[in-house]
Amino acid sequence: MTANSNASQPIVRPATSADAAEIVEIYNYYITDTIITFEEEVITAAEMSRRMNDVAALNLPWLVAEVEGQVAGYAYAGQFRTRSAFRYTVEVTVYLDMNYAGRGLGSKLYAELFAKLKELGIHVAIGGISLPNKSSVALHEKFGMEKVAHFKEVGYKFDQWIDVGFWQRML
Repeated sequence: MTANSNASQPIVRPATSADAAEIVEIYNYYITDTIITFEEEVITAAEMSRRMNDVAALNLPWLVAEVEGQVAGYAYAGQFRTRSAFRYTVEVTVYLDMNYAGRGLGSKLYAELFAKLKELGIHVAIGGISLPNKSSVALHEKFGMEKVAHFKEVGYKFDQWIDVGFWQRML
């Protein structure tokens, strides 16, 4: 392998606060142009950094996929619910820069994320998916997640009601 071919290989690594601006750029697209997130107002890098610190304070992983020095996607695990009995359950999330979709980055991020969650003793990973979203469903099911719930018309964005499904995996 040449040095050039190595440079284009994605690297999955822990996110840092220095990544917040690139992460928010990815995420804000999903806010303004998709039903993937129910958030409706774009957020700042400072807000994203605060969210990243909240995840870090829970000792949960936040990862980025970097391609040629640019953050091309990210995945993290967040608290599922605040009651203490839920402490071994997390909600997982993955977002990709649309310029890098379909290149296997979501799979690389989730493979690393699930491995880290197992190391941390997490028992259940749950993913919430705004529906329809065939690519996200396929990614979650690729990692052994099974659909366990379907909530009809629980979100309203872009003048339409949106369903949400939940997928779950025991680690």
